[in-house]
Amino acid sequence: MPQKPEHTSEPVAIPAALKNAHDDFLRHMQLERSRSEHTLRAYSSDITNLYTYAIPRGTQTLQGIDLPLLRTWLMTLQESGLARTTLSRRAASIRSFLAWALREQLITANPAIRLQSPKREQRLPHVLQANQIQRLFDAPPTLPNTKGTEPKEPTPTELALADRNKLILELLYATAIRVGELVSLDTDSLDLDRRTLRVIGKGDKERTVPFGQPALNALDNWLRRSRTILRNKDSGNALLLGQRGKRLDARQARQVVSQALADLGDTAARGPHALRHSAATHLLDRGADLRAVQEILGHSSLATTQLYTHVSVERLKESYQRAHPRA
Repeated sequence: MPQKPEHTSEPVAIPAALKNAHDDFLRHMQLERSRSEHTLRAYSSDITNLYTYAIPRGTQTLQGIDLPLLRTWLMTLQESGLARTTLSRRAASIRSFLAWALREQLITANPAIRLQSPKREQRLPHVLQANQIQRLFDAPPTLPNTKGTEPKEPTPTELALADRNKLILELLYATAIRVGELVSLDTDSLDLDRRTLRVIGKGDKERTVPFGQPALNALDNWLRRSRTILRNKDSGNALLLGQRGKRLDARQARQVVSQALADLGDTAARGPHALRHSAATHLLDRGADLRAVQEILGHSSLATTQLYTHVSVERLKESYQRAHPRA
């Protein structure tokens, strides 16, 4: 019985030609295409994964990468149980990488043009119900010292962090921005009179996003009082600050949101994207124009925004099944 091809994750020595191509591609994507650090890490991981598979099989240059090799690489990843979303991303990364290599004349033909990857599963995102959103914002702030055996009077820093955490939730739901966009906001990104944010999204595309009165109240409280408590010489113009006064990073913001959602106790939703999904769905549920929601979310394609119409239809079906006597 033939054995399945093995795909080892053991480190391999990468030939100079392949390493240089990897490094030059990432530099191109960073400087000329303005890709984020997160996207660059994904590209690097995907290309290195292909190299790790190809080099032990005799590949020493990009010219040695052909369509049969790419197909067996993807097949091996699929057999290892890798999620279809990850498989699709890896295939897309290699298509971009080899298209760039062809333009740079590092290869004479692009074998990835005919490379097909598994279709992504169209999973509907977790969406919070209206009562869950209300409880999320009505919940008292979680203070760092609540785990102690004896309650203590919160310090000004702890109160400031609680106000910041509330602002994180308010802004993510009010504006439906991404967490990376949130932590990149500066104080001059705000127009409090018009209640709008100037957001720099993917590909350095700028858009203006509105927010409501609750978010304005949280912003006013943060800017007038709590931000001044945390601010120091390292703060610069960053809107959101960490405990040491530096710009808040995305990992910390994710932890804040995940903990707040976990505390609700009745939802599997986790992380900032749950608030983004919920905001988009609630806008459409209440009659917002699809193209307006596309602009708010910063989607380059309307097809991406249309996912949220599917969410709304599914919720409508669920309500019908629960409520209609002849459903």
